[in-house]
Amino acid sequence: MKYYLIVGEASGDLHASHLMAALREEDPQAEFRFYGGDLMEKIGGTLVKHYRELAYMGFIPVLLHLRTIFRNMRLCKADIATWNPDVVILVDYPGFNLDIAKFVHAKTQIPVFYYISPKIWAWKEYRIKNIKRDVNELFSILPFEVEFFKKHNYPIHYVGNPTVDEVVAFQATHKETVEEFANRHNLNGKPIIALLAGSRKQEIKDNLPLMLRAAAEFTSHTLVLAGAPGIDPEYYKEYIGQHQVNIVFGETYALLQQADVALVTSGTATLETALFRVPQIVCYYTGMGWFVSLLRRMVLKVKFISLVNLIAGKEIVKELVADGMKVENVRQELTRILREEDYRASMLQEYSHMADALGAPGAPTKAAREMVKILKK
Repeated sequence: MKYYLIVGEASGDLHASHLMAALREEDPQAEFRFYGGDLMEKIGGTLVKHYRELAYMGFIPVLLHLRTIFRNMRLCKADIATWNPDVVILVDYPGFNLDIAKFVHAKTQIPVFYYISPKIWAWKEYRIKNIKRDVNELFSILPFEVEFFKKHNYPIHYVGNPTVDEVVAFQATHKETVEEFANRHNLNGKPIIALLAGSRKQEIKDNLPLMLRAAAEFTSHTLVLAGAPGIDPEYYKEYIGQHQVNIVFGETYALLQQADVALVTSGTATLETALFRVPQIVCYYTGMGWFVSLLRRMVLKVKFISLVNLIAGKEIVKELVADGMKVENVRQELTRILREEDYRASMLQEYSHMADALGAPGAPTKAAREMVKILKK
């Protein structure tokens, strides 16, 4: 069968590549065509557009690139119609993908599957109407979404969380010690504070300087920054300044495996950090923080922004967001994690409960098996 996949960022490329590999196991004749990235390209098929040409974040960047965004949408729609796949599989990235789903539903007979559903439970809940109209099957990776969509009379498939698979697979094949990691990166052997400052330039610009200022006073530790894919090392230098920090690229999991504590921007990274059992602080600064905090209380339908707390249904890790993201607040929380054993142990125990809620590994395989089964019907 022919599968057309669309992702819009690095995490989508990772998850979609594993789904493609699982689809090929279920359907050895699978053909792939996609808007995606390097990892998907390694699985095989035709890369139509790289996600780097799609990933614009924030009101101003989107506004400045509207012409490019609309051109890519037109190209995608025409390409789907021409290739005429057996299914279109959308992966997260709702701003772009829901428009594609609308087109495919209205103009073709091609079924639309959504893998890693849009987070409409956080905001824009009205999009449920579009999903019910345009998406044939939705495959969720967050357990609490089942009840949310059930409330809207839209049954979905919970397949487990692919991040569990990715972390378990890494841990099974990488047995490096902290000493070996330190020697390989010329570190000084002190315990590590990991800095995961986001994958986009704006996130890095907003969060990294504050993270560094907060962590710098903990001289008992070494600061190690996880370099994001697609970000030039020179870009980081502008915000590192005189701080003593080491950068590692393409080794976020290796870093988390050795870290003593982590400062993490919101997103999948918070879940990855928890699955590696690393105590963390969620840090997400925005300009006009007081205003953003007000909007958050008025617009967001959920209490938390980190996947860890959302899955747990309560605050496991401290979220320092908008006007709460201040150097002194980060320092205070770092001090608690590093010096209060009971506090640290409680967080790690809650991580285990959260992991139980996610379920066992096997999300891509479960999703692929269900997709092929539905298509063959």
